[in-house]
Amino acid sequence: MKLLRYGPAGKEKPGLLDSDGKIRDLSKVVDDFNGANLSPASLRKITKLNEKRLPLVKGRPRLGPPVVPRRTFAIALNYAKHAAEANAKVPSEPFVFTKTCELTGHRDNIVLPKGSKKTDWEIELCLVMGRKAQHVSKRDALSYVAGYATGNEVSERAFLIEHGGLQWIMGKSPDTFAPLGPWLVTSDEVGNPQKLNLWLEVNGNRYQDENTSDMIFGCAAIISNMSKMITLFPGDVIYTGTPSGVGYGMKPNVYLKAGDVVTCGVEGLGEHRSKVVKYKAK
Repeated sequence: MKLLRYGPAGKEKPGLLDSDGKIRDLSKVVDDFNGANLSPASLRKITKLNEKRLPLVKGRPRLGPPVVPRRTFAIALNYAKHAAEANAKVPSEPFVFTKTCELTGHRDNIVLPKGSKKTDWEIELCLVMGRKAQHVSKRDALSYVAGYATGNEVSERAFLIEHGGLQWIMGKSPDTFAPLGPWLVTSDEVGNPQKLNLWLEVNGNRYQDENTSDMIFGCAAIISNMSKMITLFPGDVIYTGTPSGVGYGMKPNVYLKAGDVVTCGVEGLGEHRSKVVKYKAK
């Protein structure tokens, strides 16, 4: 299934994309796509529905982030070629940090934070947990995943590395720096997450074009490793790392500016698009 949330920001309703590419309303079935409603039992309930009998959503509504996250994590330096372009040592285990900003939806703007000089793009395969995970094995880890989505783990490199050391939250969590969507594709439709092509373009110029097989730590290894130190819960979102081709790795560096349009996608998970705009005080 392709699960989504549609409507104005803060007032999204749950829905699904039917076999004809039309949006069907699920608000009479689930109140939202958050922790409990991403469990295997909840997803099975939706699977058994006759999609043609669900209310048809007319027009082209805004698509918000497909889930309401419990927490948002990300993995740094998780593609071999990206570690090489960053001139960084390959980590011995997944390098985990948190993103504290809210997720943003399909076609929502990326807002350059005030004082931004080096805002960068990062296409990523994202996974969403569907079951509570504590000390799970790598073999069983993927059975805890509700689904996968296309994400852009936007970063401000100056905030990250030029303000008194590595400032992971400051560089990774300005508002709008967590685009996700357009929908969540359930695990049964994805198959092996380590065989997916992913790409990113800025103004039609392709900068990133790779396959998840280049990951240093695959999705199963990430979940297993994290679950041995912290408990993962349904609704937790994990950005699993970006491949080579970020602006920081270009020579000379290339960074986002107001007016740019960022388009990115992961094989089978849909295409996400964002316009870059200047910060305006409210």
